[in-house]
Amino acid sequence: MNTADRPVAATSYRGPAVENTHIAHIAVVDASGRLLYAFGDPHRATLPRSAVKPAQALAVLETGALEQFGFDEADLALMCASHNSEDVHIDRVRAMLAKAHASETDLRCGGHPPISDAVYRSWIKRDFAPTPVCSNCSGKHAGMLAAAQAIGAGTTGYERADHPLQARVRHTLAELCDLPETSIRWGIDGCNLPTPSFALDRLALVFARLADAADANARGTFDSPRQAALARIHHAMTTHPHLVAGSGRFCTALMSAFGGAVVGKVGAEGSYGFGVCGGAHGVNGVSGPIGVAVKVEDGIGTIVTAIAVELLHRLNVGTAAQRAQLDAFRATPIRNTVGLEVGHLEMSFALEPSRP
Repeated sequence: MNTADRPVAATSYRGPAVENTHIAHIAVVDASGRLLYAFGDPHRATLPRSAVKPAQALAVLETGALEQFGFDEADLALMCASHNSEDVHIDRVRAMLAKAHASETDLRCGGHPPISDAVYRSWIKRDFAPTPVCSNCSGKHAGMLAAAQAIGAGTTGYERADHPLQARVRHTLAELCDLPETSIRWGIDGCNLPTPSFALDRLALVFARLADAADANARGTFDSPRQAALARIHHAMTTHPHLVAGSGRFCTALMSAFGGAVVGKVGAEGSYGFGVCGGAHGVNGVSGPIGVAVKVEDGIGTIVTAIAVELLHRLNVGTAAQRAQLDAFRATPIRNTVGLEVGHLEMSFALEPSRP
């Protein structure tokens, strides 16, 4: 079986023995969507899950809901979040609901154990039962409640595929990815909203276009109102990285390390996307922004973030000092219950230049 049939990107060892091999797919594109580098199948049909939240936020932003309900940049960042359910996140979601003249009972997401172990321990000590506002996706839902009102469609059923807001989300995503709407397949996400499946390189394009919009913002000129909207999302996420994830999380660490030059978002079950502004990477022959998308077949989150950090190094993103801030996510030692280091992770993927 050759590498294309079984693209092992990383291998975990316990002592000298192989414990797991991790199959993955990688796509690197420019802002036009041209494939630059790949590993495995860069066109793998992928459910990006929460990695697609910036595109969903774009659909909300384009309804005019932010202006109508007085949402600020931090609120926009939270619409893109898979947050830790820290107090700062929950409090802001409640404030967003108040601005949108909605209540927690309007949310169609459910409560669940938090992503953060520290928050989970505090909940257990208090015997706290999470409610919908505690969902890591509650910021997105609060934004959609406002957007449903902004288009005059009402909030009832805002989460259903047949609601006019979700039709707008489908159309916006298809345009952003340069795909026909009919080519995108839809399921239901863990938070109860529609979730798309489309080619991995198109997820990379979403993040390349976020980075391209940030570059346009730096130049002071935009090609279109949509590019200006994407620049607002990029700026919100990179200015408020703690709201996008939280303490100890990779997305927060990534965007904090690069000072606005990199925007990134994790998705459940081993998906990740990030965009790098022009001049902040070392891809030969490419002066503009790039987008990168990763899918790990076994869905392990620590593996996809380790591959993402390895890609930052291989693509020469930022400075060595900036990349070093993320090395704890790159090759975290495998330890047992007494703290003894018993294993390690090794990368084995090679980025192949795309053939014309």
